Amino acid sequence: MSLPAIILVTGTDTGVGKTVTTAALAAAVQRRGRTVAVYKPCQSGSAGGDSDTAEIVRLAGVTTAEAGVVLRQPLAPVAAAAADGAELPPLAVHADRIRELVQSHDHVLVEGAGGLLVDLDSYGGTLAGLGALLAPDAAFLLVTRPALGTLNHTALTLEALEKRGLGVLGVVIGSWPGNPGTVEQGNRQVLESLPVPLIGAIGALASELSPADFRGQAAAWLKGLPE
Repeated sequence: MSLPAIILVTGTDTGVGKTVTTAALAAAVQRRGRTVAVYKPCQSGSAGGDSDTAEIVRLAGVTTAEAGVVLRQPLAPVAAAAADGAELPPLAVHADRIRELVQSHDHVLVEGAGGLLVDLDSYGGTLAGLGALLAPDAAFLLVTRPALGTLNHTALTLEALEKRGLGVLGVVIGSWPGNPGTVEQGNRQVLESLPVPLIGAIGALASELSPADFRGQAAAWLKGLPE
């Protein structure tokens, strides 16, 4: 599979490293001389200073990064919107904006909230549904953990994508430890044997690097990224 115009970054769970992986992906693609925009359909936790797009801008240096809706509480989108008294836009609104960004960029990276089937609106719309609206110009990149439990969560997410007929670019380990143990090494071997490629692994402390070092190393972390 060649690198699609739209890449939807999802995870097996929250906190698996989607934001850092999205930043590394942006840096690696920009290093190829291509233009990149980043879009986050739902950003929650703004009251505590959370901004995934701001972190991606800091690490990768992208010039276009935006959120479809920003919510104050660090909750799943529907719950966070209810707490704010806000209305979530339907998937079609996000899809239209992503298509607009594609017109002026080589690639648009879409970072989801939590996992694949977390509701992004009040109508049952999920990142999987957004991917379906954007097909055939989109494919998913799945970010997973190296720790115990990851194999089941990874398999379930890949099965959900396959059953929906959605393209999968590959899998990335989102937080690879500096000193991996038997569990992490064994899980990586299994992840390397999946029917979809293991694109690479991002170091657990990658976000603590200087932006220059982060951008310089990103392509090596994602060495399996197709052209």
